Amino acid sequence: MMRRKRKSKQAQPALKALWRANIDDHPMGLAWSPDGKSLAVAGVSGPITLFNGEDGAVQHKLPGHALDTMAISWHNDSRLLASVGQDGKLRLWDVETGAQTSEVAGGASWVERVAFSPVGDWLVSAAGRKLRLWNSSGELIREYPDANSTITDIKWRRDGVQFAISAYNGILLYDPEAAEALRRFEWQGSTLTLEWSPDGKYIATGDQDSTVHFWIIDTGQDLQMWGYETKVLELAWSFNSRFLATGGGTQAVIWDCSGKGPANTQPIMLEAHQQLIKHLKFQRKGMLLASGGNDGLLAIWKVKKNKPALLADAVFKAPIAGLAWSPDDRCIAVSDESGALSIAALRRK
Repeated sequence: MMRRKRKSKQAQPALKALWRANIDDHPMGLAWSPDGKSLAVAGVSGPITLFNGEDGAVQHKLPGHALDTMAISWHNDSRLLASVGQDGKLRLWDVETGAQTSEVAGGASWVERVAFSPVGDWLVSAAGRKLRLWNSSGELIREYPDANSTITDIKWRRDGVQFAISAYNGILLYDPEAAEALRRFEWQGSTLTLEWSPDGKYIATGDQDSTVHFWIIDTGQDLQMWGYETKVLELAWSFNSRFLATGGGTQAVIWDCSGKGPANTQPIMLEAHQQLIKHLKFQRKGMLLASGGNDGLLAIWKVKKNKPALLADAVFKAPIAGLAWSPDDRCIAVSDESGALSIAALRRK
């Protein structure tokens, strides 16, 4: 990780690297275990490396998927890691031993999405239009009716009671106890990604037509925000559900969802990147936002309504490939497309 030059030669960088590593591969997934003891990094060629979260020691190198690992997800008690890939399989791994505990067919030649529930024992996978529900033993609980197009994202509500999927023409809400979708929010376009607000009031979506939608769950009404430079793939909610950070350009656009919501309001604009933003992550319980771009820049922001502030930045040698705050918000894991991995923390003043 390279540092930006500072005006004062005496000033210390605001970010301190706690440890560094390299997987010698293009990272496809980056995720902390819920207990913070392990950091999983999946490479494009298939293997998944488990690092000790404290010092970076390699705990296990899992074989992953022969053709490509597409996505990873942790069980909420940190004992299992799920992965899916271009071999058409969903695999479960015991993180203590590094052994594979289950291997099942995902329903198509590529399995693109996987997500453990934040509560309980549910696991959802998506392969093309196929949506399947499993338990943590790899037993198939339910296969849902095919979606009308390729499923582009899966996200659970924070309480684990429902999950949502996105595809062409909008999003669908599911209860894992029910055999079919509970609700459909329709939009005549291609929805690429979604995020529940932590309070469950909104679902935000990023869209192919360079827009962002806010769906109000109680009423089914939607708001549309436009004017983005490109399609929107980056969404991040603050822990208190007040702010939604969005990408879709070189600026991070922050919508204030307090009070009557973001309709007819001016967003906060954060300017630091020279190229497209690729990743946005809020702290889990704090108001710091990390942004990472194709320019290799990592920026850490303090998000406030009136005076947002850039607290720290660092430049990597390649575009940012992933960002993940540790469960205790003490540090952030950053990967770039060369395979470099750095775990950094803000210096205390």
